[in-house]
This record gives sequence, C-alpha cells and structure tokens, in this order.
Amino acid sequence: MPSYFLKQYKNNINHFIDEALKEDIGLGDHSGQSCISKEAESTAKLLVKEEGILAGIELAEILFKRYDSRLIFKPLATEGSKVKKGTIAFTIQGNTQSILATERLVLNSMQRMSGIASLTNRLYQKIKHTSCQLLDTRKTTPNFRYPEKWAVLIGGGTNHRMGLFDALMIKDNHVDFCGGMTEALQKTEQYLNSLPKPLEVVVEARNLSEINAILPFNWVSRILLDNFTPKELVTAIQLINKKLPTEASGNITESNLIEMAETGVDYISMGALTYAAKPIDLSLKADLS
Repeated sequence: MPSYFLKQYKNNINHFIDEALKEDIGLGDHSGQSCISKEAESTAKLLVKEEGILAGIELAEILFKRYDSRLIFKPLATEGSKVKKGTIAFTIQGNTQSILATERLVLNSMQRMSGIASLTNRLYQKIKHTSCQLLDTRKTTPNFRYPEKWAVLIGGGTNHRMGLFDALMIKDNHVDFCGGMTEALQKTEQYLNSLPKPLEVVVEARNLSEINAILPFNWVSRILLDNFTPKELVTAIQLINKKLPTEASGNITESNLIEMAETGVDYISMGALTYAAKPIDLSLKADLS
C-alpha cells in the first residue's frame, strides 16, 4: 500500500481535515449536544453496504483522532481490500458526541475515496497485462484533491502531478499563446534554467509535426499524445522511438482503454478516475451489542 503518500502529504491532509471540520461543525454540533451528555461513551461500526475496494481507512483514523485523541479506532479491514456488502470495516469507541460530530466527514471521505479506488482498480485490472500505467489528472474536487489522488494510488493507479506547483505541463493553449511549439519550449527552457531545482516537464502534442518539434528538447520528461486514435498512437510511438516516455490522453474510456494500452504507450491519463467515480455506500452505525 502506498504509505509514502501520507508521509509526503501529511501537512496537506491535516489541513484538509481541519478545514473540513470547520465547514461541518463550525462552533459546535447542536444535534449531538442537544440529546447526548458530555460524558456519554459509545461504540460505532462502519458498515459496508455494497461491494467495492475500500479506501480511506487511514484517513478515517487520522480524522477521528485529530478531532478527539481519546477515541479508540480499531480497523477490521485493510486499505485497498475488496469488501462485500455486510463487511464491518472498523469500530470507533469513545466519547459519543465526538463520534457523532465526525461521522459525516468520515463517511463523505471514505465513500468518495472508495468509489475512486474501485473504479481505478477495475480499469487497472483491464490493462495490467501491459506495461502501461494508469494516471489521474487535476480534474479533482476543489479542496479534496489529496484524498482523491490518494484513493487512485490505493486502487492501483499512479499519480500525475499534484498541481501546477510541482511539475510543468505545456499544453495546447500554452503553445498557441506562444506562437508555436518551438517558441513555447524555448521560453520554457529559459524558465527552467532560472529555477533552483529541476522539475518534470510534460509536453502535449496534437500531431506528428508537434512531436518532431518536441524531440530536440532532451530535457522534456514525457510527451502527452492528445486525442490520438489507437492507429495514430502507434505511428506516434514509432516516431518517438523510445527517446521519451509517452502518455495518451483524451477520449479514452473503459471501452477503448485496452486497445489504447496495447499500443505500447507508457501511460494513460484519465480524468474520469476522479470526476466520474460513483461513491461506495457506507454507513456508521451504533454498536449496541
């Protein structure tokens, strides 16, 4: 399981949790405070209500304990495991008001993450016989990017850049605004030389002419082949001839994914991994046993 993600983005995850708690709880949970005593303690369990890939177990534990460090979290399923309807994923024990106050945020996060992990895993299984890796994109929910990209990893995918700040992607609009591919990359090279440390650079190509313009720039990290058909993709990959890694993107769906991966392309990026995933139905229930 990609434990490095949490280590690398721990501060970002904590920031997400803090802001999400403020959004939902504000100055206090009136519902819980109205009928539950401050001293009451209880146990609740996370019930899985449909089959899928479970994601967000680690996030749930961090979230509960960030709100109330006295809560006792007991995982009963592992991150990335395939779960069935009726599975109990974890129990949470402690102050009843704390459990109720954090319930919705835990569910919202895990349902969404599990949906993304499930979709990613389904698509990953279709192409795992190839060497092609499945990438996410920046087409994520505002302020929920870190959990969503975490879920892609859990499902078997690979993360693209996290945002505009950690890698460059020279796309069609950059090229057109600069007056052409060569002009855009010459300016990009000057910019890169001014930076204190190197950054990955992905360059989007729309046709073979743009590929030929990219190839002389050996500092380019990867060529993104945008909206190429499978036949066009094969031709482009032959032209590139392993000089640079290749990525396919645009108009790629579950129905043509295998055909695209079998062209020999190194990566396929799909925004649908995050924006089109259906959440998995989960529920936090009082454990009265």
